[in-house]
Amino acid sequence: MAAPVRIGLLTPSSNTCLEPVAAALVAPLADEVSLHVSRVGVQRIALDGGSDRQFATEQMLAAARLLADAEVSVLVWAGTAGSWLGVDGDRELAGTLEDELGIPATTSTLAMLDAFGLYGVRRFGLAVPYTDDVSERIVAEYARAGFACSSVASLGISRNLDFDDVSSERILRLIRDAAVGSDAVGVVCTNLRGAPHVARLEAELGTFVVDSVTATMWQALERAGRPASLPGFGDLALNGSLRSRLGDTLERLRVSTNASRTTVRLDVPERGLHVDQAAAESCETGVAPIRHDRSLNQWAMPTVQWVASERRTLVQNAFDGSGPPVVPELIQVYGVQAQMLHPVVREGAVIGWVSVHQVGAERPWSRAEIDSIAGAASEIEAVLHLE
Repeated sequence: MAAPVRIGLLTPSSNTCLEPVAAALVAPLADEVSLHVSRVGVQRIALDGGSDRQFATEQMLAAARLLADAEVSVLVWAGTAGSWLGVDGDRELAGTLEDELGIPATTSTLAMLDAFGLYGVRRFGLAVPYTDDVSERIVAEYARAGFACSSVASLGISRNLDFDDVSSERILRLIRDAAVGSDAVGVVCTNLRGAPHVARLEAELGTFVVDSVTATMWQALERAGRPASLPGFGDLALNGSLRSRLGDTLERLRVSTNASRTTVRLDVPERGLHVDQAAAESCETGVAPIRHDRSLNQWAMPTVQWVASERRTLVQNAFDGSGPPVVPELIQVYGVQAQMLHPVVREGAVIGWVSVHQVGAERPWSRAEIDSIAGAASEIEAVLHLE
């Protein structure tokens, strides 16, 4: 029997949302995962010295030492202050906790940024209860981390305890307002009850919603070595760990083939995955992502139909008219000049495929590279079998 996973949460003292929402998230794992909380004095969110001092490393360490007595599996600063005080400060805090206590550590802000990276977010909408000046600082910090903000929706509240009193109707409106023109919405606050609404809003908006509490628990389980699929709280809780493993496979494939882009598209209805949006992607620096483009009917493409019928690797060193035709958009919009596709099979049915793209130039794919895409597809099939 595996050892129990104990998640140690460093929680703002006036936070009343995190514990019940986190407990609901991990309820399916109640026999093997438990939550343990130590509080850090936080009452007000503002841009001034008094507010900043609430987040001093010394008091974080004092609270973490108490959790270390319980031999927790992971330590998490479950507050989002790093989103406006500075992401580098959160990285230093996590490193200090690990060095001092010998326990894997992370923070809610680092979890949010990792989730954005996992989903290939380019433009996000910010949904927060904070005042405008705090919101502006968050936008600047996330831009430094590589994520541009397309819209901001804020409530103008500064008293931390009041965040958990915001009504469901107001939270829904806040997230809808933030979603305009974005790849994803970031709900940046662990005392705002956005998590219970994420699944509904993702279905309604067709946009990923990354909630701070959800991201915190997703990354805590990852760092504790217990990745999980948690239903009822949106795609990150349900598929984040799966997408992470798929992404690792695609990154290795891209490096081994020296390709411009690798993607995997899957139809897994029970997980809400559909081939019209890539389940995971890896892109060389400077190469445009393709995962967010839902304009094409993927199963109708001649190349995909060939792969589904032949059940073997389609190798196209050039688009010279031989073999199944390629949709013009792939060439004209994304600059692809050569590609390989390999089917992904589950329970005897082709449910998707892996793609390897070369942008800007034709190229002959070597035997080793052809074997690499087949190997990646096998890895993905094995992951899906375990899910």
